[in-house]
Amino acid sequence: MKTIFIVDDNDVNLISAEDALSEHYRVFTLPSAPDMFDFLENVIPDLILLDIEMPGMNGFEALEKLKEDTRYTHLSVIFLTSRKDTSAEVHGFELGAIDFIHKPFTKLILLNRIKTHLEIDAIIREQTKALHKLKNSVVSTLARVVENRDDLTGGHIERTSMYVEILINELIRHEKYANEMKQWDLESVVFSSRLHDVGKVTISDLILNKPGKLTPEEFTVMKAHAGEGERIIDEIIADSGDQDFFHHAKLFAGYHHERYDGTGYPHGAKSDEIPLLGRIMAIADVYDALVSERPYKAPFTHAEAVNIIVESRGTHFDPNLVDIFLEVSDLFAEISS
Repeated sequence: MKTIFIVDDNDVNLISAEDALSEHYRVFTLPSAPDMFDFLENVIPDLILLDIEMPGMNGFEALEKLKEDTRYTHLSVIFLTSRKDTSAEVHGFELGAIDFIHKPFTKLILLNRIKTHLEIDAIIREQTKALHKLKNSVVSTLARVVENRDDLTGGHIERTSMYVEILINELIRHEKYANEMKQWDLESVVFSSRLHDVGKVTISDLILNKPGKLTPEEFTVMKAHAGEGERIIDEIIADSGDQDFFHHAKLFAGYHHERYDGTGYPHGAKSDEIPLLGRIMAIADVYDALVSERPYKAPFTHAEAVNIIVESRGTHFDPNLVDIFLEVSDLFAEISS
């Protein structure tokens, strides 16, 4: 059974709407927007009927707050209003409302409008789910193409994505960089990290799979993969229009070789000039390179890799992220072993 929130400071309106809907839906009546946000911590509805004129926090303010929280941006909101103000409706639609229902309403009109919107919402969700599955399939295939070309780093993409997820979850727990992360869809962000090395598709196999240390000239060519990754993802964004997912992927690709002191590449960015995703991936990427075997080196032990990262605190790596890494480094060891 679908769940509907009715948010209105008028008891008569709450009783009237609940009476109209309770035979068909699971209905929760809430007298204010703050009460709605408290209730959302435990129950996620399929639809919210939201009064506009309420004391404390009005309906427009409540919708803005909903859309700022990635947990709730998908929620469908219909405004309940007695206002006959076209500009108010325009503003509501701009904020993300899907409809307006004018009060006083009749039971039949309310039921039919809600039924229609829930049916449309179900269709959109199925289409979105299918597109999401297709996008994930394309990204996974592209990531495998990159990894299959690079014989020397087997499993690198899968492991680094797990390291990234661990670091992000620990950042959330510590409430570090909360403002930068509040708009992230975490599942999407972690998945997009799989494209951090996509620029390697432009690098010659002779360099990519050289069984030995690269010459300075070869290393210059290899370094180009970060900028090439940005370029490739820019083309994907232009073709697909997906600014969110691929924007994150572009940051991973273009900034994972930057250094906190500004001596990295390709941008020479430093400190907070480096996007947070780039600073996170820098630790994940270096740790995996250190503990992995290469033709030109034996793998470092987990303890040795941790020491190297700690010694690079404030030079190669964001000091705050190194501190976070130290708290979860045992989880890194479990993945790399």
